[in-house]
Amino acid sequence: MNRRQALKNLGSGFGLLSLAHLLARTGLVREAGAAPGLHFPARAKRMVYLCLNGGPSHVDTFDPKPMLAKYDGQTVPESMKLENAKGILMKSPFRFQRHGQSGLEVSEIFPKLARLIDDCCVVRSMHGDSSGHGISLLQMNSGHLTAGHPSMGSWITYGLGSDNHNLPGFIVLCPGLPVMGAQLWTSGFLPAIHQGAHLRNRDELDPAKLIHYIQGARPDHQEQRRQLDLLSRLNRLDMSREGENAELETSIQSMELAFRMQTEALDAFDVRKESQATRDRYGDGYFSRGCLMARRLLERGVRVVQVFFGNRNPWDSHANIFDQRDLAALSDGPIASLIGDLKTLGLLEDTIVMVGGEFGRLPTRDGVYYGRGHNNRGFTVLLAGGGFRGGMAYGATDDFGFAAADKPVHMHDLHATLLHQLGLDHTKLTFRHSGRDFRLTDVGGKVVKEIVTGVG
Repeated sequence: MNRRQALKNLGSGFGLLSLAHLLARTGLVREAGAAPGLHFPARAKRMVYLCLNGGPSHVDTFDPKPMLAKYDGQTVPESMKLENAKGILMKSPFRFQRHGQSGLEVSEIFPKLARLIDDCCVVRSMHGDSSGHGISLLQMNSGHLTAGHPSMGSWITYGLGSDNHNLPGFIVLCPGLPVMGAQLWTSGFLPAIHQGAHLRNRDELDPAKLIHYIQGARPDHQEQRRQLDLLSRLNRLDMSREGENAELETSIQSMELAFRMQTEALDAFDVRKESQATRDRYGDGYFSRGCLMARRLLERGVRVVQVFFGNRNPWDSHANIFDQRDLAALSDGPIASLIGDLKTLGLLEDTIVMVGGEFGRLPTRDGVYYGRGHNNRGFTVLLAGGGFRGGMAYGATDDFGFAAADKPVHMHDLHATLLHQLGLDHTKLTFRHSGRDFRLTDVGGKVVKEIVTGVG
């Protein structure tokens, strides 16, 4: 390449780079590697998933079972003829009461969320395909039972892009790692720009220390900008000679985003800027701060935020069901505060709030303990905002809570419905990989039209 050719290629690269940057910021073109956009008008623009990982007990929280009290300490009556229903039945030690105009019953361990139950759709007939934490978490987060598939948040940002040029479109908050770790927010075979950005929201309140890794060794932004521009020019030159490279393109985008994050991210994650009354209302635990950070991120245009309750399986109450009361005490205030704040800010209408774990728990004693085992055949998920019908319970488990019995909703159905509210057709949001078109809902899923408004 002679000097004239070099100048021509570099000059064209600068112009195209600047043009693409300006068009992307104005929304006239989509980010590289993104899907075509909405398939139909959306009811929601963003989503937050509050993952109570480990398996909250539906029969002790949002799915009351009077028959458990009647048959407490007994085996399942033969007349019920329930498949795989065995063991000693155990009633809930918690009282259920009706709340709101809807009269939905909520356990006493969620008093603050109960006051907002008219804003929630309680899906009581959820079911999945595995009773193992890891595999079930994979299915809830990626739609598949095996690792390596893109997560739900990645699919959503692939379909919709991001509303904030200076923050990732998909952010995950967890003080450490849940079971399966980063597989739960991976972009898989989608472009890497859609990977969930994991933040360990520990006790550190200073965002400069909390996310210190986005600061360069030399904090001189002008010097960083010159270095990044040089690297970008070299990458563009390589692509002009060797052809388009999707992985290189997403790497360029990731580096550009990391540079821009150095200013806005510090503000977004700084919960110290909230009033003391607000911070007290949310609480001071990992999950509490995660919910408060989630609200700040949603306000700033982050498309998807996922908040894990904690590391490993904190809701896995095999030994003592009273643990669920203690766990609810740590989650009730933050969840209610987030929903209430979004409603006050006018954001709940077009924000989906999803609350739930990877499965529920059995209505029987777990061996000799006063706890419950895993139950993927029937459990509950709460949905608020984003065009979901509030103040309603959809579907039901059997009289004891073993399995979804009326209007069952598979995880694929849940994913299809979530995408629908975001304006995405789950059968059309696909990505070709290894010779076939993949999607979040695999080869299943149907939109549960009864729980949403404005079905297209």
